Amino acid sequence: MKYDHQSKTIATKRLVMRLFQSSDAEDVTKLCNNYNIYKNTMHLPYPYSLQDALSWIECHQENFMANKSYEFAITDKESGELFGAIALSNNQKFNNGEIAYWIGEEFWGNGYATEAAKAIIEFAFEEKGYHKVFARFFHSNQASGRILQKLGMKKEGVLVDHVKKENRYEDLIYYGIIVGKSHEGLT
Repeated sequence: MKYDHQSKTIATKRLVMRLFQSSDAEDVTKLCNNYNIYKNTMHLPYPYSLQDALSWIECHQENFMANKSYEFAITDKESGELFGAIALSNNQKFNNGEIAYWIGEEFWGNGYATEAAKAIIEFAFEEKGYHKVFARFFHSNQASGRILQKLGMKKEGVLVDHVKKENRYEDLIYYGIIVGKSHEGLT
């Protein structure tokens, strides 16, 4: 992971993670207007409109500059094509944050979420000085759990029937990683 302070980008072997721009809204809409992404995310609306994308992107720069949250577009290092998004919240009081991500369905199975999440955890620990990073996923989305396990995150608990999605209750499974403990394998 290489973070460029000036451009606010994170580069990995295959990816560049950069701040979203309003010009990304059409691509975000195309990728997010997908039932299979909607059913695995907590807050994404469906159907997903261009206005949803523009509203979502609108506050990213301000939140980044205020150290509230960091929302990155996951893009191909060579072509710049948008694959998805990854976010890191910043709970300054407790020196931790949550990662959340989505990848467009046409790009599933290529390891982009794992590569981006590994980089965002390194960003949290090395650039932002976090003590802990955590993530949560629906029990029905075991693929997300496998990604978190690959990152060296450990299961911390299950909140049973914690959220309601499409008229059914979902368990939320929490995973976490503490700086210097499980994250040796990340670098």
